[in-house]
Amino acid sequence: MACRKSAVNVAQAGGATLATGEREAVGQARAAGKAGRGSRASRPLRLLVCLALAIVCAVRPAAAQTVPGITFTAFLAALWPDAAAAKVSRATFDRAIEGLTPDLALPDLVLPGREKSQPRGQAEFTRPPQDYLARTLLDNLTGQGRQLASRHAAVLADVEKRIGVDRAILLAIWGRETAFGAHKSTHDVIRVLATQAWTGRRKELFRAELIAALKLLEDGILTRAQARSSWAGAMGLTQFMPTEFYSSGIDFDGDGRLDLFGSIPDALGSAARQLKQKGWVLGLPWGFEVLPGAKVDCANEGPANARPLAEWEKLGVRRSNGEPFPAAHRNQQAYLMSPGGAFGPQFLVTDNFKVIRAYNTSDLYALFVGHLSDRIAGGGDFRKGWTGVVQLPTRGIEEIQKHLQARGYAIDQIDGKIGSNTRWQIGLYQRAAAIAVDCWPTETLLRNLTTASR
Repeated sequence: MACRKSAVNVAQAGGATLATGEREAVGQARAAGKAGRGSRASRPLRLLVCLALAIVCAVRPAAAQTVPGITFTAFLAALWPDAAAAKVSRATFDRAIEGLTPDLALPDLVLPGREKSQPRGQAEFTRPPQDYLARTLLDNLTGQGRQLASRHAAVLADVEKRIGVDRAILLAIWGRETAFGAHKSTHDVIRVLATQAWTGRRKELFRAELIAALKLLEDGILTRAQARSSWAGAMGLTQFMPTEFYSSGIDFDGDGRLDLFGSIPDALGSAARQLKQKGWVLGLPWGFEVLPGAKVDCANEGPANARPLAEWEKLGVRRSNGEPFPAAHRNQQAYLMSPGGAFGPQFLVTDNFKVIRAYNTSDLYALFVGHLSDRIAGGGDFRKGWTGVVQLPTRGIEEIQKHLQARGYAIDQIDGKIGSNTRWQIGLYQRAAAIAVDCWPTETLLRNLTTASR
């Protein structure tokens, strides 16, 4: 134990430098040890070997040897100036990082030997729409949501009045994020954020979140026992990142403390505040399921093609339930969103859809939350079903994006994610190639692009 403690202290003083020459240090120590066997010098030389090995243990903890650059221990030690600037005490800082090791099983890390095109871990980007929007799950959450709408009617009405966010959307976010509190996150938030800040794809973002998490501990808003999060560091009933505790958290029940884990009023009020900060408009529907008609197809998708609902109606777009668009919103800007291309239901979505999407940047997430909110408020299932949507592996989607980009289509990022822009560009290519327009990355499309490039 004493040897291990000393090694940690040495690593904190200069871990990055020692990691560079650790193999030479061990080799020299072992060579000296062999030379001195049987002599009076053998004892100090054995101590030299022990010290060299202790240094290696200190600078290469918990598989840190697989990551080039600064060691995890040295990275943690280097955080102290930022933590101090955020008014985190040394005692809080030391307690938080004591014995911490990286979690290299997390998604979204940059590790030698891990494929660049790995799935990013979020179901929104790795599952086809019909699986993500599973009817059984939606049915269960709808039933629970309606019961909770009645049980917490007074709180929801107060949030709606004071903050200006519709109650059904708050219940839907609570349901999507944690199944109304039934889902319990298991990751240690400090370990998660430290690992992502050390060797994740978005280091600076997670570094800021890590400092904020340490500040939450310092301020008593978060206890170490509560500090359980998703793999990306989101916590509480409505899954707030640490910085969001400070930017959007509100003590809505007025008990003198912010509690996003056990206080439903605080969690719903804080979610409402965040949505309002992002631009939520009270009473504006998030969107409408539609039938595009003869003049519009999925290649008209995306925010760049937004126009007033009244203009979409002139182009022949109709609500799938046969009802007219609400008169109060006919001048509202909306854009076509086809989460399964032509293989599933399509929607005209409003600015409130963008707000939900800003809460979690995914079309499927925003659609799930919007649709669940409609169901909780009394609505039913989609009118059009999903007709066998097949999701290509991430690598196949990336290949399609690369081919489109090479042909001059507006693919800004090769990320293997099927977003609104990728579907739009696929549709434009299919139109130009005079093939069936379905706006979906399929094996057939990939073969067509590959053949055409030869």
